Amino acid sequence: MNPLLSVKGSLITGFVLAVLFAVLGINGGVNFNELGLARWLHIIAGITWIGLLYYFNAVQVPALAEAAADKGGPGGGGITKYVAPRALLWFRWSAVVTWLTGFWYLARAGQLGAFGLGLGGDELNTYQFVIGVGAWLGTIMLFNVWVLIWPNQQKILGLKPATDEQKAAARKTALYASRINYVLSIPMLLCMAGAMHGLAF
Repeated sequence: MNPLLSVKGSLITGFVLAVLFAVLGINGGVNFNELGLARWLHIIAGITWIGLLYYFNAVQVPALAEAAADKGGPGGGGITKYVAPRALLWFRWSAVVTWLTGFWYLARAGQLGAFGLGLGGDELNTYQFVIGVGAWLGTIMLFNVWVLIWPNQQKILGLKPATDEQKAAARKTALYASRINYVLSIPMLLCMAGAMHGLAF
């Protein structure tokens, strides 16, 4: 059985290889590192979430607009019936895992002051300020996914009953929430990388 023939098999193979590399000494041997695990899972989930966010905004939405304008073409039915629901499943749950693993990391590292933007002490904690801005941007983005994008996409895709007027309103709300996330992802990623490595370009 070839694991590369399924998404599940490929994911399991990737995780097995990562654990094997860790055991072989790439991460200092077999010592368990909870913060390293939290960071690694946070990065994997974050890549999935933001990758799908970029796919929706840079590829799927413009392609569906072109398909709708092409009166003689095949239309966007295949995308909306088969691709979008699956992409939205990965999108919304990777958002949750990203946020939870980020919170896990900050909690176990003693850095929950990041949610207060590092303002709890006598002087500003720069790390907590920068990572905190990123965490709050991620929190807003998670809210948008579950409260604005997903409920409206359910109407658009016919997963929940909606009139044509409700679908039109849902398209607008989902688009704006997704575009806001697209915009916020750029400074959010700067803060996530910049907290450890500096904000300088």
